[in-house]
Amino acid sequence: MRIKPMQFFLPDATATHQFGVLLGQRLLASSTLLLEGDLGSGKTTLTQGIAQGLGIPDVVASPTFTLVCEYSEGRLPLYHFDLYRLEAPDVARLLPELYWEGVEFEPGLVVIEWPERLPYRPAAYWSLVLTPSLELEGRQLVLTPVNQDPTTVANLEVQLAAQFRARPATAES
Repeated sequence: MRIKPMQFFLPDATATHQFGVLLGQRLLASSTLLLEGDLGSGKTTLTQGIAQGLGIPDVVASPTFTLVCEYSEGRLPLYHFDLYRLEAPDVARLLPELYWEGVEFEPGLVVIEWPERLPYRPAAYWSLVLTPSLELEGRQLVLTPVNQDPTTVANLEVQLAAQFRARPATAES
């Protein structure tokens, strides 16, 4: 079940990072986040915030050459995939479902950059699409819960809306 997308305006990298912090503090084990956006759109900045929200002390960098980085020092483990350099058959060999299903790895948060390269998606996930704002500096973030518990979605939406604007302010505001 796909619930209505939530749209937010993030004016700078600090806001993008803080959005991630809140996600890291609030999301439950076995949550998978699929991060879409062009190069430089803020996917890694968002993931760094998620790590901070989880209490992970390590520096989080894009795992472009290592493909997946595992961080286990926080409230939950963080599994960070970067699929930019891979094609679907190579991604399938990584067996990402072992992470999002918690089969061979402790359930945690799974963050996947460039999910369009996945040959399949998990049954439940959070889609996050980052795009540059056309009106102002900053970026738009569209968060779409797919097959998520409606109560979890509603609670997260209230917490996010309390800290982040749904759309950029206009000159009349």
